[in-house]
Amino acid sequence: MSAPGPLAREVDTDRCTGTVLDEGGLVLAWAPTGHAPVLFAHPGVPVRSGTPPHAGIPVCWPWFGPGRGGGMTPSHGFARSSTWQFLGEDEGPDSRVLRHRLTPDDASHPDWSQAYHLDLVTRFGTTLEVTLSTTNTGDEPFVVEEALHAYLAVGDVRRVVVGGLDGTPFHDKVLGEDLVQEGDLVLTGETDRVYRSSADVVVTDPVLGRRLTVSTTGAADRVVWNPWSEKAIGLDDIGDQWPHLLCVEAANVLDDVVTVDPGQTRWMTYRLSVEDL
Repeated sequence: MSAPGPLAREVDTDRCTGTVLDEGGLVLAWAPTGHAPVLFAHPGVPVRSGTPPHAGIPVCWPWFGPGRGGGMTPSHGFARSSTWQFLGEDEGPDSRVLRHRLTPDDASHPDWSQAYHLDLVTRFGTTLEVTLSTTNTGDEPFVVEEALHAYLAVGDVRRVVVGGLDGTPFHDKVLGEDLVQEGDLVLTGETDRVYRSSADVVVTDPVLGRRLTVSTTGAADRVVWNPWSEKAIGLDDIGDQWPHLLCVEAANVLDDVVTVDPGQTRWMTYRLSVEDL
């Protein structure tokens, strides 16, 4: 018997459709009216409870990957595999807003004893806006890595053009080198790069005939990722669908970690819009 799917909060308005899961606070889907889905999810592999998917916009917190020192598990922290409290939703003049929260009562870890709460606010409309806020409810400062690890749906990742990063320094995790972007980015193989940039990123997709624009607030870095064919084989919810995804993430990682003082709240917002070519 297959594992059940996590509880989904569905949005269906005259402006868009969308889905947020309580598990992981995962924004799984968003599509403005008249547009194809903008977030990637494997069409043949359902999201299973207890298994963080390679889809939508996972929350990476309080570390990214294996952490700065390596060896941290689970990869990308515990927030994406924890069940968040659903605080409710409200209707604005041009959007529907869903709110989730995570606290130590919901999620703890032997290597994370700090007092905190996370709030995730997802605003669904003709644009998508996701805000992650970290509040230190304890007596000592703490340091976090964080990312909104967005999986964008594209027609063919080998044909998209990623603009907005020209001249930006980046760390290439595949090569293990620090480099500088020259011109637009065109992917030709496995890509895993952390760009030190807060500029807008524009993904031009000639196959789907659309342009995606990513803008952020409170994020010092952009992460661009695609596993390519060989690594995708080992990821059952990507597999042969790897040409149809491109991760363009908002992040504070590596040298841009965030220190949160007692009583302080730090925000990071990811905004996504789509237009026809």
